[in-house]
Amino acid sequence: MDVSFANTRESLATARRATTDWGTLTTAERIRSLELDGYVVIPDLLDAARLDVIRREMAELPTTAVDYSEHQRGCNNVQWTNSPGAISVIALPAMIEFLQTLFGDELICTSCALAVSQPGHPGIAIHTDAQPYGSRIFGLAASSPCLVRVLYYLDDLTPERSPFKVIPRSHLSLHTDGNPYRRYLSHDDEVMVTCRAGSAVIINQKVFHANYPNFSESDRRLLAIAYRPQWAGPIGEVPDHDQEKVARLPADVRPFFRSLNSRMIDYDVPNRPDNMARHAPGISPERWGASH
Repeated sequence: MDVSFANTRESLATARRATTDWGTLTTAERIRSLELDGYVVIPDLLDAARLDVIRREMAELPTTAVDYSEHQRGCNNVQWTNSPGAISVIALPAMIEFLQTLFGDELICTSCALAVSQPGHPGIAIHTDAQPYGSRIFGLAASSPCLVRVLYYLDDLTPERSPFKVIPRSHLSLHTDGNPYRRYLSHDDEVMVTCRAGSAVIINQKVFHANYPNFSESDRRLLAIAYRPQWAGPIGEVPDHDQEKVARLPADVRPFFRSLNSRMIDYDVPNRPDNMARHAPGISPERWGASH
């Protein structure tokens, strides 16, 4: 197993940096960034008081190290823990409004996890979250054809403290280098993304992404919440939610925990079904604020 540092500390000074003024983007421009570049940042979604609550809750959760480093740790299924502040973020109105506009469908939350990159973390390998046939790491849940992951940062992202890394537009590649099962230690076109605590990075599951090493003296913590549209179920049955646990969730969070096997497909669709539509704004360039 390769446990090398993905980047040297010296290389951070010359790393390509995202320069978008994220706070000025309209909803249409955010959709364009997410669909074309594979990611978008929405700044300042969680205020200082809410962040303090979530940080205290996350400090109480047990974490497990990944196989390549003791300094990259996590806790899955935060939604079933005694973490009301963090759980409430699953139904954050500003994010839910954006995702409903993006997908045009009911939302299903497929996961909610804490991830901690401690000082000495060597950087996550560049990878995708899309595993169209399933995998040992992600199981069949990652075979959903349409999914985004929302990364809420609980600490400021600085160049030294494990900032987000992405290869923009890599999800559009048809080349074998874009095989979603490939992993890379680094890439010439990787881009560093920094932001303030309380901001969120939303990623298309198919984009190649990672994070940089943590050369700072403090942890970089995030809450990662994945959503998919109701139609886009996995290719096979996956273990479903415990309905007793779902029933204990807050009323505004509960609707996002419908069956993980929900899907809306028409396997027997004919070539020319009756009553076909002539207008579908969700696939028009106008969804990006563009004109024909």
